[in-house]
Amino acid sequence: MAHERHEVQEAVDRYVELRNKIDQGDLTSFAVLADLYTDDAVYIDAAWGRLEGRPAIDNWLEESMVGLLDWRFPIEFTAIEGDHVIVKWTQILPVKRPDGSDYTQSAYSHLIYAGGGKFSYEEDTYNMLHVIEDITTSGWQPTEPMNVPPPDPNRNWAP
Repeated sequence: MAHERHEVQEAVDRYVELRNKIDQGDLTSFAVLADLYTDDAVYIDAAWGRLEGRPAIDNWLEESMVGLLDWRFPIEFTAIEGDHVIVKWTQILPVKRPDGSDYTQSAYSHLIYAGGGKFSYEEDTYNMLHVIEDITTSGWQPTEPMNVPPPDPNRNWAP
């Protein structure tokens, strides 16, 4: 049975607030999002694969963003259906195309609300080929040596 809409909305608002603060440079690490996940949460990333449990998610939120602190990830909208939340967001590289437009990639996250202000599941979906093409074409360089995803990530996306 789904939680009350206002409870889910409050958790989504907190998630969006933290993401906006990161995007604006008010917070310098995605690790601040860790408190929004249950201890047994599952997080699926398109490049890094399946992460299970808060310790793995906490570490990944920090390690996966090394070298990307100059990127932006604005949220375009959210949608709620019961305990399911869709977040539409964009990745924006910190360099411009020759015509002055941004290098951007479209992305979506599916979160499942678990109660108590926390999510038990998040799946991030984006086109990694598009990301690599934009990095290559733009000539962007990381702000520091990046951590790379595992060579054979677990692609099990089941909650």
